[in-house]
Amino acid sequence: MFTDRHDAGVRLAGRLREIPGTAGAIVLGLPRGGVPVAAEVARALHAPMDVIVVRKLGVPYQPELGFGAVGEGGVRVVTPDIVRVAGLNPEEIAEVERRERAEVTRRARRFREGRPPVDPAGRTVIVVDDGIATGGTARAACRVARARGASRVVLAVPVGAPDVIAAMREVADEVVCLETPPFLHAIGAWYADFRQTTDEEVVELLRRAAREPAVPGPGAPRRHTGD
Repeated sequence: MFTDRHDAGVRLAGRLREIPGTAGAIVLGLPRGGVPVAAEVARALHAPMDVIVVRKLGVPYQPELGFGAVGEGGVRVVTPDIVRVAGLNPEEIAEVERRERAEVTRRARRFREGRPPVDPAGRTVIVVDDGIATGGTARAACRVARARGASRVVLAVPVGAPDVIAAMREVADEVVCLETPPFLHAIGAWYADFRQTTDEEVVELLRRAAREPAVPGPGAPRRHTGD
C-alpha cells in the first residue's frame, strides 16, 4: 500500500532507475492523478516533465463506461466490442468525441499556461499514471506519445490489474508496474491518501518543473522551458 501519490512516485522512480535507457527520457504524467506521481519520477531521474492529455469516451447513458479515448495529436482509441454491446450509432459516437476533444484542448492550455509542450521526438518517453484499472486512457496516452515521435515508450504505474498491464505491452515498449493484485477492485484502495488532485496542483507542479532545469542524459537535447 502507498502512503500517497508522492510516495508512489518515489517508489516507482526507484524501479525505473534500474532500467537501462532512461537517461535523457521525458516524463509525461496523465492528469490529474498521474501528475504528482510523475513529478517524483521526473525529479529522481532529473528528467523534464509535461502532461499528456487524454479523455475517456463514455457511453452517453452510462458515462463511467468507456468505449474509447481521445488524446492530443488527433489520437483516437475505440473498443468495438463495447460500441456494439452499448448499441451506439455513429452520430452518438461523433458527439461524444467532439465534446471530449474540446476538453482535451482546454485542459492542455490550462495546465501548460501557454508553454509549448515538451517535444518527445526521438526521445524515450515515460508515461506515468497513479494506477490502471481498464487501461483505456493509458493506451491512448502511449499512442499519443508514439504519434508525437517518441522513439521508445515506457508505461510506468504503481498499481494495475494484471491482465490489463499485460495488454499494455501491445502499445508500450516496456511496462513497469510495482503491484499487480489479482483482484483490483479500485485504484484508491492501494493508497492511504487518495484525495483528488486538483487542476491547481497540476498547474503548480508543471510550473515548478518548468523552473527547474532537468539534467539530460548523454547526447540528449536540453529541455525548452519557454523562457
